[in-house]
Amino acid sequence: MNSSRATIGSKLKSQGMMVMNKRIQSKAFALSTTILAIGFVVLMSQQASLHWRSEWYKGAADTVKFPGSYKEGEGIVCDRSHFRTDLCTAFGHVQMHANLSSILLHAQDKSNFGIEEKVRPYTRKWEKDVMAIVHEVTLKSVPLTSSSNVNCDVVHNVPAIVYSTSGYTGNLYHEFNDGIIPMYITTQHLEKEVVFIIVDCHNWWLTKYDEILKQLTKYRVINFENETMVHCFPEVTVGLFIHGDLMIDPSLMVHNKSILDFRAFVNRAYTPHWFVPEPNSDQPRLVILVREGNRVILNLKEVVGLAEQLGFNVTVWKPLRTTELKTTYALLNSSHVLLGVHGAALTHFLFMRPGSVFIQVIPLGTEWASDTYFGEPAERMGFQYIGYKIGLEESTLSHKYSKNDIVLRNPRAVVQQGWAVTKQIYLESQDVIINLSRMKRVLIRAKRKANKFMSL
Repeated sequence: MNSSRATIGSKLKSQGMMVMNKRIQSKAFALSTTILAIGFVVLMSQQASLHWRSEWYKGAADTVKFPGSYKEGEGIVCDRSHFRTDLCTAFGHVQMHANLSSILLHAQDKSNFGIEEKVRPYTRKWEKDVMAIVHEVTLKSVPLTSSSNVNCDVVHNVPAIVYSTSGYTGNLYHEFNDGIIPMYITTQHLEKEVVFIIVDCHNWWLTKYDEILKQLTKYRVINFENETMVHCFPEVTVGLFIHGDLMIDPSLMVHNKSILDFRAFVNRAYTPHWFVPEPNSDQPRLVILVREGNRVILNLKEVVGLAEQLGFNVTVWKPLRTTELKTTYALLNSSHVLLGVHGAALTHFLFMRPGSVFIQVIPLGTEWASDTYFGEPAERMGFQYIGYKIGLEESTLSHKYSKNDIVLRNPRAVVQQGWAVTKQIYLESQDVIINLSRMKRVLIRAKRKANKFMSL
């Protein structure tokens, strides 16, 4: 056995276990009901399960209001109570000065002179290394002078939102969790009457999410660093509201919008009508999302053959960075089952229709992440979620470590050592060999669910 691996195992054997299983238990949805009924049940269960999260987040709602709420007066208000995000809003006579990396409030009231706040507008505040690369924006107040109006090259009568596409942008999960969903939470009530100012802006990001952005705003997105004109607004908010992992808490939303409303929003972005499967096919479509590099299904060919024998119309799909989201949406929104190994690309499940089947293959050591980032969100959205937790013999780690090594015997204790160890062992050094007998039972169950979904 490799001595370095043995050393890792022996060093970790003495470590205690950390209970990390916070999985929300929810009842399966009755497939004989309509999509509307599914949505109602999901919304009710979501509101109950998110009660503690709502209490945890109350602070921001009390001090920083939703954009568009400041109709009169002036000031700079901030909320730094949330562990995920900071938010500051300047309202009154507000100017954006990109060359100064500043949002200026030209204040009339002396009590508002000399205020200065700094915000890194990204929703992973607790990750100091990540936040260090996010552009810091300064909000400060200066006395209003007769020349203040002259300095406005462009005058807007709608609020602006400042947000960074730095951090983990490039990872699909984080693009939605840290950015797109918080953008929806923060601005959906404005009905496109909002201007987005993006710092650390990437042109590829603007292109990739063009359809989404057009559903959020009717105005040109401003690239903060490249903008040469001075823009004036009645109100500018730096930062975004966020509720949790792929989560929308209706009790914190204007009009009580939920994650199902977000799914409908995605649908509007990519097609004017529901994209439905071809009427000539009576076989449920199964999309198998494949990875490369790590967490690869090594016996993929056999899994595909098994699924076809069971009566699935199988599509093996490998998303690329250049794949347009509208193309991905067309594929997944017309499918009935999605199967894939835990990883960021599973975020594409958001493009499936609520009520369809989502099978997540859960490698060793990834149980908490799999449940938190995909399992629980999928259930909240009304998917028929199946978590396929692999056995020891299905992990290639069983070929690298002895069966008594803590890496195999107690993954939770290893995960407790931190992200670096978890990433090295369980995310980057593990592939899977699916047990076909076990998977057959799962696919039979999935087909039964998919057939009922198709009959709705």
